[in-house]
Amino acid sequence: MNIGKVVLFAFASLCGANSLASYAIYVGKNLTADRSVLIGGSGDEVSSHWLEVVPARDYPDGATLTVGVTPEAFMPGVFSEIPQVRHTYRYLTMNYSEYEGFPPPLTNGGLNENNVAARDVWSPSRPELVAMTANPQTGPQYSDLSRIAMERARTAREAVEIIGALIDEHGYSTYGGNSHLFADENEGWVLLDFAGSQGLWIAERLGPDDVRMSYPGYIHEIPVDFQTRDNYMGSANFVSFAVQQGWYNPDGDEPFNVTKIYGVDEERSPRSEMEKELRAAAPIDLRAMMNAVRDPRISKDSTGYGQVAQLKDNGRSDMNLLWIAPTGSVTAPFIPYRIATQTIAPQFGKHRYLTKGEATRFVTPDWQIQEATEFAGRTFKRLMYYTCDHPEKFLPEVNEALTAFENRMIDEQEIVAATANALFSDGQKDLALTYLTEYSRERGADGLRLGNALLSSIEARTELLFGFRAPQADVMSRLSYDRVSCLP
Repeated sequence: MNIGKVVLFAFASLCGANSLASYAIYVGKNLTADRSVLIGGSGDEVSSHWLEVVPARDYPDGATLTVGVTPEAFMPGVFSEIPQVRHTYRYLTMNYSEYEGFPPPLTNGGLNENNVAARDVWSPSRPELVAMTANPQTGPQYSDLSRIAMERARTAREAVEIIGALIDEHGYSTYGGNSHLFADENEGWVLLDFAGSQGLWIAERLGPDDVRMSYPGYIHEIPVDFQTRDNYMGSANFVSFAVQQGWYNPDGDEPFNVTKIYGVDEERSPRSEMEKELRAAAPIDLRAMMNAVRDPRISKDSTGYGQVAQLKDNGRSDMNLLWIAPTGSVTAPFIPYRIATQTIAPQFGKHRYLTKGEATRFVTPDWQIQEATEFAGRTFKRLMYYTCDHPEKFLPEVNEALTAFENRMIDEQEIVAATANALFSDGQKDLALTYLTEYSRERGADGLRLGNALLSSIEARTELLFGFRAPQADVMSRLSYDRVSCLP
């Protein structure tokens, strides 16, 4: 191992250990109250986040897509072009603006018109794989793959097939190892892609009786003949490369444990504990899933947003539904958005707050109205900072208010669906689309009013009861696990 790659690995390991804590939760339909598949989670990024609805598009023959990372990434790469498909699907996603060397906007997935949901979660590769990664590396990176899955997949299984085929053909640009969790109305899939420039990837099916929390993404024991099994997919060299490196003995008694052979054990996370809690609480409903995503053990300042999808047959694709919190859901409400949503309220769209480079430039006249609106991400971030400064005092009341607000919206969904479906069935599609769009805009505005009421109250009581304490250090921020958290 040359000294340059030793340094590279040390830096990548530091970033992997301290900056990456995205999570995803899957609950199979036999363990849910209405036999839907539930998937939720968040990305963990230090940047601005905003909600977008990305329309379906048609492309001409020969169209291409730029993928990869730049030389500025801490595991450097170069861009390349891969073929674009003729038609891409409509999807909802939270975009974000920054990960060093990864061109914005970035995404961890979302929900598409086919009711395929995706989450992207860190999953560190073993040091030797990080060290042998090509410099420069080529091929799609995690955000490219997440976006492509949303654009092209009709099922969770197909999402894995699409990503696997792309890695097989074009390679993979890594930051040190990653995973994806896909789900549809019937099943889920966990896919791990590894550093090392060897095209290593593996996927495992999650069925109706499974609970899985990726934090980090993991797959444990797999059969060595996984390619003959319906519940697994992976690269052709997945087992043989481990044998070649001396990391696995095919003649021994040890099973092929993916995380032990290719990954890094992560014992600090509450993953196992939360998986046991969810299984014990079955049947899980939408309310319980929101509570799990909001759990202060995993939702904190570093959490860019919260998402929950209740995957079931909604009769028509326009009605497929994603609940989205505009920042860490520990102190922010989930707002319902249907795939038919036509536009996003400016308060939940892109703003300058935490967007890289914006501090060095002036806002353009074209963006002045958008920037003039209140930014939901900033409002609920302020609420988080006040709440988490004294969580024993303020967190219970914030949680009570958010839960009551969301419960009212959960109860409304039957009427919302009936109203929209009646309009669709009556041939009034435009009215149905307008109704669903305005419903989400109004509930988003209601959520902001609630957030501001809580913020004003807690701000006033913080000053009266505790005073505004002054920071004791000059360092305002750092990349570490010492983060703002609502754990008392």
